[in-house]
Amino acid sequence: MTYAAWSLFAVLALADWVAVARGSKRLETIFKPAATLALLAVPAAAVASDPSTFLGSWHGTMGTVGAGHVAVVSPWLFVALAFGLLGDVLLLSDSVARFKAGLAAFLVGHLAYVLAFAAVGAGMWGATDLATGFGPWIFVALMAAALAFTQQVLPNAWKSGGPALAVPMATYTLVIATMLWFAFATGLGLVALGAAIFVASDSILARDRFVAPLPRGHLLVMITYLVGQALIVAGLLR
Repeated sequence: MTYAAWSLFAVLALADWVAVARGSKRLETIFKPAATLALLAVPAAAVASDPSTFLGSWHGTMGTVGAGHVAVVSPWLFVALAFGLLGDVLLLSDSVARFKAGLAAFLVGHLAYVLAFAAVGAGMWGATDLATGFGPWIFVALMAAALAFTQQVLPNAWKSGGPALAVPMATYTLVIATMLWFAFATGLGLVALGAAIFVASDSILARDRFVAPLPRGHLLVMITYLVGQALIVAGLLR
């Protein structure tokens, strides 16, 4: 069942990339949310096939469940993917209002990813040891990079929508940096790589919209967006 869901996602993701490359907004309107919906079906299929993979708690941490199986799918993963799907639909429009609504949806999605990664628990620094070792230094580095990036995009964001757009964008940038930190903290390589690619996707989108248009910028955004989230899901379903 999980392989079928992955196969469907791969087909729909490829179809979306082709639609974007060809500049077909009509087809992108179909395939973009369809691909994310198919990705949401992957952990659902995994849980249906093996319920022991589901962490049936909103606030638990990773642990062995029955016969040595490890619970890795938090309910927050479904929340993150669902709000990503909502953001996909909202960002199909280029209006500032829809962009802000999409930004809010993805902001909630990233916060859900933070909680999903925290629920996975023990990783690079341990489930309860994120405040020691290299953890704080990595967090500071990510925050510094986030602040440096906002200095590039916020002036034009302010011109486009004033503080009503610039402030949420600054907040969003700090949240995705936090999400990336928690992804590293899981100690799961695919999760960390996927989160980093997801952050790259958001960075490309922001630069393409508020700094300078990038060649094939929208295509790069969609490739990195879907690949990043797919790697996160794959890492949690290891």
